[in-house]
Amino acid sequence: MILELKNLVVHYEKVRALKGISLAMTEKSIVTLIGANGAGKSTTLKTISGLKQCTSGEVWFLGQQIHSLSPHGIVGIGIAQVPEGRRVFPYMSVYENLLMGAYLRKDREGIQKDFEVVYQHFPILKDRKNQASGSLSGGEQQMLAMGRALMAAPKLLLLDEPSLGLSPVMVKEIGRIILNINRQEGVSIILVEQNARMALKLSSQGYVLETGKIVLSGPSGDLLNNDHVRRAYLGG
Repeated sequence: MILELKNLVVHYEKVRALKGISLAMTEKSIVTLIGANGAGKSTTLKTISGLKQCTSGEVWFLGQQIHSLSPHGIVGIGIAQVPEGRRVFPYMSVYENLLMGAYLRKDREGIQKDFEVVYQHFPILKDRKNQASGSLSGGEQQMLAMGRALMAAPKLLLLDEPSLGLSPVMVKEIGRIILNINRQEGVSIILVEQNARMALKLSSQGYVLETGKIVLSGPSGDLLNNDHVRRAYLGG
């Protein structure tokens, strides 16, 4: 297993956001978390990446217990997060944003190779590498946020709402790129998406969160055909 969450409990002051969730994922797989707003999906990602401390429970990554590590320590061992809302540095160039993703790395040759990997997945970023990031379209900023995370050379990539606010054409393109990153680079991915149908089609395993609890889990194909999932999240 690349990642295991064991009985994870997380609070925001007195409010319990996660109520003892457990999940596991294998290397080089795509796992999706689906659920309504406030179900605990983003909190789960933030806890994995160290941005939120758990009240109790454990986070294991490649056999190492990591829930007491700092966020930069977690990036250093191979976990990178693409936050909801992209959060690029708007006054910095595309190139400078990408370089920020590699801020912990010392392997200059490897960094240069990963620039080419990012440009292969996102050719528009190479074309606009000297452009201020704040002037990019929403879809281009999402690509930049994903490329920046790849520059950290992650083994596990956490994607929080990558299709949010994008056009249907761009949503399809982002989905294609997510698959390519997984298949071509061998990066494991946890995908949080309001577009549940897309998320389940991209992933091999899915977890349904409701009010801080996992209420359903299983192969994504099975969840696509589950009556509760269809009624609650797929519009039919």
